[in-house]
Amino acid sequence: MKHIRSISEIGKSGVLAIIDRAKQMAEINSRPIPKVPALRGKTVVSLFLEDSTRTRLSFETAAKRLSAETMNFSVSNSSVNKGESLRDTIETISDMGVDAFVVRHKSSGIPWQIEQWTDASIINAGDGAHQHPTQALVDCFTIAESLGTISFEGLTISIVGDIRHSRVARSNVEAFAMLGAKVILVAPNTLLPPDIDHWPVTVSTEIDDVIRETDILYMLRLQSERMDQGLIPNLSEYGNRFGLTEKRVAILPSASRIMHPGPMNRGVEMQVDPSLLSQSLIHRQVANGVSVRMAVLFTALTFNDDRENAIERLAKETAQ
Repeated sequence: MKHIRSISEIGKSGVLAIIDRAKQMAEINSRPIPKVPALRGKTVVSLFLEDSTRTRLSFETAAKRLSAETMNFSVSNSSVNKGESLRDTIETISDMGVDAFVVRHKSSGIPWQIEQWTDASIINAGDGAHQHPTQALVDCFTIAESLGTISFEGLTISIVGDIRHSRVARSNVEAFAMLGAKVILVAPNTLLPPDIDHWPVTVSTEIDDVIRETDILYMLRLQSERMDQGLIPNLSEYGNRFGLTEKRVAILPSASRIMHPGPMNRGVEMQVDPSLLSQSLIHRQVANGVSVRMAVLFTALTFNDDRENAIERLAKETAQ
């Protein structure tokens, strides 16, 4: 896997391999000094052309903990503001000698287009409303860690909210179904994508119809910045129909887990404080983001190495 751009491109075996490697990275992160020289000599560029906090910081932290050099691209201080094209930007940075681009862009498909302009690995940190594969990997790892198994057979995962504009939903549906889960999408018809009939899911327009059979309740942020007017009546009505309220928490099975990719709209999809809920995995998602993205960077940046030696070296570093 030179590039990590979508769940379908990674495949089931790749998903399982990255999750397994993330366990090693989690052990490294539990140390007093969480750093190993696994990617010493490699250079990782954070190319975020769309706002991000969690994903950008977790990738930067992951790269540094693997001893890679990091370069941070700031649009506000770059030649993009002078009219430089994305192609020129990629080619210019590539000429400086880099090994990987971690890319976030508002347009779908950009991580595939960039491949034409660089020999570096490309890791998709979110492209439009298309894919966010590393978030799906983080979520799969978090569920597996919580349940103690990587098999999602017999698991019902309900993804609730703004499906139409969510790259997280698209990647998670692929990953969850790939690992054997039953996936239910819950949203008003206006917030469902037009091609939903081709997704491996069942659909409901009422959260109360599915909450009692849900093992993982995955809440999504209402993405007002991507939304045309008139898709929902108002925030209050949306929150009442599709938000996580105290009443819904009370009828959610006690063994169920609650997740959210962040950032959350408090008072809209989250009408309770998740930090007060014993079932919440939201803080674990954030913490696991570093371990999983360490695994992603290691996988992408050792694709051309002697893989057995690279993995053996990592195992020794992990054991130290």
